Amino acid sequence: MEFPKFLLGDNTDFPDAIFVIHTEFPRFIINLENDDVEWLEDFDQHDQKELELEAENLIQQASNFYDREIERYEE
Repeated sequence: MEFPKFLLGDNTDFPDAIFVIHTEFPRFIINLENDDVEWLEDFDQHDQKELELEAENLIQQASNFYDREIERYEE
């Protein structure tokens, strides 16, 4: 099964949370309410360096995805 790069997540146990799930490597879930990130990968030292370089960019992409989705809902 093929998934889009980003998915929106919702859960009534966290009514104020806005979850964006990144489905490609490195997979993560970010809560845009408080910018908490949960990585769904195990990283070694080599991966850690790559992750640090890419993390800011990926988190910005997740935020942009959310903004785009909200704009589409409002149309």
